[in-house]
Amino acid sequence: MQITKDSVVYFHYTLSGDDGKKFESSHDSNPMTFIHGHGNILPALESEFEGKEEGDQFQVTLSPEQAYGVRNEESKQRIPIKHLANKKNLRAGMAAKVNTEKGMRDVTIVKVGKFNVDVDTNHPLAGLTLTFDVSIESIRAAEAEELSHGHVHGVGGHQH
Repeated sequence: MQITKDSVVYFHYTLSGDDGKKFESSHDSNPMTFIHGHGNILPALESEFEGKEEGDQFQVTLSPEQAYGVRNEESKQRIPIKHLANKKNLRAGMAAKVNTEKGMRDVTIVKVGKFNVDVDTNHPLAGLTLTFDVSIESIRAAEAEELSHGHVHGVGGHQH
């Protein structure tokens, strides 16, 4: 089966920078999943999956513009600590998630105060050229319920 629109794709990946430094890998856990053609992963990465088959392996390098954007050095903000998902052991340089009106957002803590934190709202990987090493584990057609919800359901069905 080839990957086309509405295919559910199970894949493993390793993400590294242009200096070869590895940022993350899915190989020690379950494969990642997405419904192809629905914009659930980076568009430039998703386009590389088109037409691939189970067992295929490929590498794609994305510029900052194709990945998480160019860094905006003025993108810093002071927020109340209560808006952080994790409020314990905060320190400068730490990645954090902030509850916003648009859902969770990744930030990097710049400075910690008693009630507020200064955060860099750039994505932690903004400004970096990134390489994804991908191996496709399996492919199947998306179920109607998955298509209506816009995401893959786990083993046994709906799991929110």
